[in-house]
Amino acid sequence: MVLDGPRAPVRSGGTRESLSEPAEGAGPPLALRTIFRFWLPLAATWLMMAAEGPFVAALVARLPEPTFNLAAFGVALSLAFVAEAPIIMLLAATTALARDRESFRRLRRFSILMNGGVTAAMAVIVFPPVFEILASKVLALPPEVASRAQLAVALFLPWPAAIGFRRFQQGILIGAGRTRLVAYGTVIRLSTMAATGLALFLHGGLDGAVVGASALSAGVIVEAAASWVWARPDRNRLSRRTPASPADVPTLADIQRFYWPLAVTPLMNMAAQPLVILFVGRGHLPIESLAVLPVVNTFGFLFRCPATAFQEVVIALGRGGDAALRSLRRFATLLGGLSSLAMATVVLTPAAGFWFAGVTGLDSDLVPLARHAAAVLVLTPAAATVLVWMHARLVLLRTTRLVTVGTLVELAVLAATLFAGISFSRAPAAIVATTAILAGRSAGALFLLAARSRDGKGETAFAGSPRNQVVSEGQTVRASVPPRSPRGRTLPRTS
Repeated sequence: MVLDGPRAPVRSGGTRESLSEPAEGAGPPLALRTIFRFWLPLAATWLMMAAEGPFVAALVARLPEPTFNLAAFGVALSLAFVAEAPIIMLLAATTALARDRESFRRLRRFSILMNGGVTAAMAVIVFPPVFEILASKVLALPPEVASRAQLAVALFLPWPAAIGFRRFQQGILIGAGRTRLVAYGTVIRLSTMAATGLALFLHGGLDGAVVGASALSAGVIVEAAASWVWARPDRNRLSRRTPASPADVPTLADIQRFYWPLAVTPLMNMAAQPLVILFVGRGHLPIESLAVLPVVNTFGFLFRCPATAFQEVVIALGRGGDAALRSLRRFATLLGGLSSLAMATVVLTPAAGFWFAGVTGLDSDLVPLARHAAAVLVLTPAAATVLVWMHARLVLLRTTRLVTVGTLVELAVLAATLFAGISFSRAPAAIVATTAILAGRSAGALFLLAARSRDGKGETAFAGSPRNQVVSEGQTVRASVPPRSPRGRTLPRTS
């Protein structure tokens, strides 16, 4: 049966059958509606997660001593984000590499080592002598904040491993074409988080930082468990699938070379926020700019979510060959253009005043600055779509080092634009910051496009391995593992 993409499982006699696709590199184009159905649950997941932080912050703000507890919760959550950064890209790695019994086992072993490592690092931070040095000497936290933050960090101890475990299971689900279950898992996570937070809030007698950390940790643990249950049949199928030959299975060294550039990228992205704050505090209208930037960034994130969700779509469906990639590129063009158009429709119309004043509650004096800063970011959804497209293509081609270099280019342009704008301009710091963000994103996207073109469309799979074969967009993509359809069935090799 020839299909244009993953479809709902077919059940016959109580068993699920895998649906086949043409051989990789020779498949038909994908219908846009097929890509849309695959992408929509992942986009909904990102949009739902955007509501998580404001809900928890609202609970913390309504408990006693909100200032100290909001500060402690923010510190603890920031440390949790840093701890989870190295395992965030397990989703992309699993989607791309888990193709048979051996690759699945080695990826699982690698993910266990990664999860154990980040949990150990988190435990070291929580250790009282270490945390005391971190809180007093490095972060210079007031004692009222430091004591609450330490307990909140301890409650976040399961957070990074739960997220790493969850993203490994979700990669298996996405590789099998079952993206709806990823969205269902987010619903379970948010429901658990809300129920836990409200229960502790109503119970009373707990610091807000404790309530917030407990709610978020409970949510990710339950979501990880649900993802594990749902991915069981797909894990079983992978465990039964024999690789075509030992040379088709990536070694742990291959996986490390593939993964480490991806792991470093989120850490570098995290450096952007403190860099922006550092410069904004020295610019024109610093207080006003610092007040509006979080609101503007949250607003922009809503329109970047569609692009963020698209990376795993390209990784999962892009194995169908050139025709599938052309369909995905067409969808990406529409996605980036419509996302930027939607943002412009809000920012450049009276709807902006309603959003910033009515929805986010900004003071009326700050609304014009927020609106102008957001207007600068109108093109960032399109730039983000280009970046996501190129990141996914590089993951498919196993040349992940370029992802890291592209992120370095983005950070360098961001820093240079901030320095020039703050040093030589009297523009409000918020405008300089959003201009720098747009410049950085655009530079990163242009660099990756130029690098891909300069290499003559040829990349190597698992660079450095003697088993590598050169691949290009005009050739069948041959990685170190056998191709697999989004439904999970191994595809025949093409000659």
